[in-house]
Amino acid sequence: MRDSNPDEVGRRNRRPDELSPLDKHVIEHLQQDGRRPFTQIAADLGVSEAAVRARTNRLVERGILQIVGVADPEALGFQQALIGIRCQPGKLLEVAEALASMPEVDYVVVTAGRFDVLIETVAEDNEGLLHFLADRLQRIDGVRDTETFSYLRLVKQTYQFGTR
Repeated sequence: MRDSNPDEVGRRNRRPDELSPLDKHVIEHLQQDGRRPFTQIAADLGVSEAAVRARTNRLVERGILQIVGVADPEALGFQQALIGIRCQPGKLLEVAEALASMPEVDYVVVTAGRFDVLIETVAEDNEGLLHFLADRLQRIDGVRDTETFSYLRLVKQTYQFGTR
């Protein structure tokens, strides 16, 4: 009787949506440097470049991984704000979807706690932020009230949280 390959056994026991150890290692390398060549990642992990390329493409297609250039909004002169939003009963998901469709909003999360939804917005300046708050945000059906936290200084923002 032939012994089973441990990688094959792990693959058979894994759910289709679950990440493999190799997937996680590829993600960790790309979190450190999204421009790192597949050949270098492959050499570090002891696999072929084709395997790294295929894994990366599959992770992107599944929406698990994005490879983007992240600019510092403050360095570009933009005004950022975190906004807590309380919704009218029964309107939570409708409000979240409306917020997600707005180009000024780059982050939307439904939460438990003091606020129903938290968003991050990037405006060209304080006047742009005021326009967003007064003319766009407050007009969304289902928004009960908001609290805005303007960013004075971004002390830390990282995308290198690993895969644990």
